[in-house]
Amino acid sequence: MKNLVPVAAFAAISIALPAQASNPQHVQRLLQTGECVSCNLEGADLSGAHLIGADLRNANLQGAKLIETNLEGADLTGANLKNANLTSAFVTNAILNDSNMMNVNLSSVQMYNAQTFGANLEGVNIQNAEVYNSGIGVGGGEER
Repeated sequence: MKNLVPVAAFAAISIALPAQASNPQHVQRLLQTGECVSCNLEGADLSGAHLIGADLRNANLQGAKLIETNLEGADLTGANLKNANLTSAFVTNAILNDSNMMNVNLSSVQMYNAQTFGANLEGVNIQNAEVYNSGIGVGGGEER
């Protein structure tokens, strides 16, 4: 019985701490070159980054923080953005075709002329968002 207490305490601590799964080399490559096809950026904090025209096709951005990030013209085709936070991000002319945007926070985002064909938009938060010509409904299922 004595052996179970330390194991249980360790398990509780392990569960409480979030895992940082992003690959630091991938984050650095993206920030330096603007290219990171099929990269593991899960949980990465890219808040405020200027990723204009970035090539993020098939990248794993699950749970990433992209708050106030400039993704103008970025190609996120096939990217996994599940649970990502794009609050106040700039997503004009971005390509999000076939991406997983389940439960993405797009509150206060500016999204104009973005392509979202085949994207999973289930549970997307678009509160106070400016979305025009992007295939994502705003208020009552209508696009502004």
